Amino acid sequence: MDPMSRRKLIRDLIAGEAVERCGFWLGNPDAKTWPILHAYANTTTEEEFRVKAGDDVRWICPQFYPDIYQHPAGGELFAAASPERGAPQVYPLAGCETLAEVEAFPWPEARYLNFAACLADLRAAGDVYRMSGFWTCFYHNIADLFGMEEYFVRMYTHPEIVHAVTDKICQFYHDANELFFAAAGAEVDGFFFGNDFGTQISLLCGPDQFGEFLMPWLRKFAAQGHRHGHQVIMHSCGSIHPIIDMLIEAGVDCLHPLQALAANMDAATLARDFKGRIAFMGGIDAQELMTNATPEQIEADVRRVKKLLGPNLIVSPSHEAILPNVPPQNVAALIRAATAPDA
Repeated sequence: MDPMSRRKLIRDLIAGEAVERCGFWLGNPDAKTWPILHAYANTTTEEEFRVKAGDDVRWICPQFYPDIYQHPAGGELFAAASPERGAPQVYPLAGCETLAEVEAFPWPEARYLNFAACLADLRAAGDVYRMSGFWTCFYHNIADLFGMEEYFVRMYTHPEIVHAVTDKICQFYHDANELFFAAAGAEVDGFFFGNDFGTQISLLCGPDQFGEFLMPWLRKFAAQGHRHGHQVIMHSCGSIHPIIDMLIEAGVDCLHPLQALAANMDAATLARDFKGRIAFMGGIDAQELMTNATPEQIEADVRRVKKLLGPNLIVSPSHEAILPNVPPQNVAALIRAATAPDA
């Protein structure tokens, strides 16, 4: 296939149009994995490896640039919720009882954002599908501010406080995305954002609480992406089968990463219940298969998943941060099968 058509291929694939093959995204390998991959493939940069692998997608997220937030007092995005490694975890809003306390918290401000480095990388990306936008991990930010257990308890005991904190964090991300999407324009193809809503066996909070506290803003973020002309790709690890209908209704176009060993997230179940209504990205088990299987077994599983979920599927690991315990031979097997013509 002409590599210059990669960008259109993924756009069409996510839009549910007929395409000649499944897509492929390597994911976002852990920093410790890259030297292993480079030694195996005789490459020196991430981009060189991705080009050699036939990767159709690039994830260029403004939130992950070190100079993204330039507060005059030197503040960082949600820094109070992110202690130095090894330091005791501090939950700044644990015990918060009043809306005045919520208002008084030093929330980040979108006016101090700097997109220059991210925009330069988007413009230099070439003819590949560009996933971007703020990671918008509001679920994790809220849990970091309250403490996870306290967060879920307060959904029952202090719903007005949870709503207020949710609104503060999500409004920041909404404002940040507005500014970024206006600056990036057509350089972005898909708004890719993520929160891990599931465990291995179920949701972290109940469907009713999910609907009350999380869905209103998920709808707003999906609408925001569409309003700027971008497809909406949502990440959530874990077992989220009970809310996929909600996500489709909210306007999510593509679901990532399809944690294959989580309850009801296997390719067969997803194909049975949702194929044709949403595109998929991921699905190749990174918990057991990619770490322990033979290359031949991995290639067979990729073919199986492509047959079940394709062609509106971007083949990718079910945990995008490929860890260094995955043998490079197995990564190569994933690439061979993912980029081979569909049966």
